[in-house]
Amino acid sequence: MRLLIDECLSPQLVAISSQSGYEAYHVAHIGKASWTDRDVTRHAIEGDFILVTNNGGDFLRLYAKEPLHAGLVIIVPNVNRIEQTRLFRAALVRLTAVGEPVNRVLEIDVDENGIVFNFHELPREA
Repeated sequence: MRLLIDECLSPQLVAISSQSGYEAYHVAHIGKASWTDRDVTRHAIEGDFILVTNNGGDFLRLYAKEPLHAGLVIIVPNVNRIEQTRLFRAALVRLTAVGEPVNRVLEIDVDENGIVFNFHELPREA
């Protein structure tokens, strides 16, 4: 799996990906920090990257227009870097278990019982 980490998330997630055996890049480290969400989406799709973000609303709308994509991972809560790291590690474990999330979305959230995963198809926009 190849991951593209959105600029709203910690660059440290790239190292965590590498430690888990996955290729990953942070948007800011590849000179794309000033890109619009549309441009980031295009880059992720053309590069066959799974996009990891916590900007779910915008990217869900953009990805719904795409006939084929490598997948979208959304860390739902806006949390500090330590919590991002914990949730991202859990997401990698889940992705390893379920495989490539082609045309699907993995949303990671927390509730009073711990980490909650919502793994679903992305409805296509008409």
